[in-house]
Amino acid sequence: MIDAALLPIQRRVLTPPARWLAARGIHADHITLVGFAVGVLTVPALAIGAYGLALAFLVVNRLADGLDGTVARMSRPTDRGAFLDIALDFVFYALFPLGFAFASPDKNALAAAVLIATFVGTGSSFLAFASIAAKRGERAASYPTKGIYYLGGLTEGFETIAIFAAMCLFPKSFPVLAYGYAAACALTTILRWRQGWLAFSPQKP
Repeated sequence: MIDAALLPIQRRVLTPPARWLAARGIHADHITLVGFAVGVLTVPALAIGAYGLALAFLVVNRLADGLDGTVARMSRPTDRGAFLDIALDFVFYALFPLGFAFASPDKNALAAAVLIATFVGTGSSFLAFASIAAKRGERAASYPTKGIYYLGGLTEGFETIAIFAAMCLFPKSFPVLAYGYAAACALTTILRWRQGWLAFSPQKP
């Protein structure tokens, strides 16, 4: 919901470290892959109840997610980079709740499953809109630096990471947080369906 407003701040904060990495020959794709690998480590960390460690892995993953795009723009952004960035992000989002399900299956498994199901809704509606928009040659004015058409919504990257952080800080509240965010994701999906229905309606003669 506020990702577009945060982009200028993110750019100012990440440009110096991104410039340092780029000067040493570190490619954006490498940052993306390392960030994803660190993000995957949140699952076993959560499963064993190491919530502080999981939060640290989450922070590293998100820093890498911001740095890879900044580094790419300092050289030449590629379609492969854009593909990796969005594809691995969605996998990470789906994996994260599994850690809580493993930690306490009786209390958290159903809430994790519901949350992951709604992530499928937000992710599929996002990518479906992006693919049709690309075919029509459209770009998102609010996200000019993104490699694909970036469709905003009620639950975007910032909100998702904020709720993940809250889950790490208050693990006993995971079911409540998961069900609440799942409801917000379901609403986001419905609104995106409506937006696609209207935006891609056949033109009247």
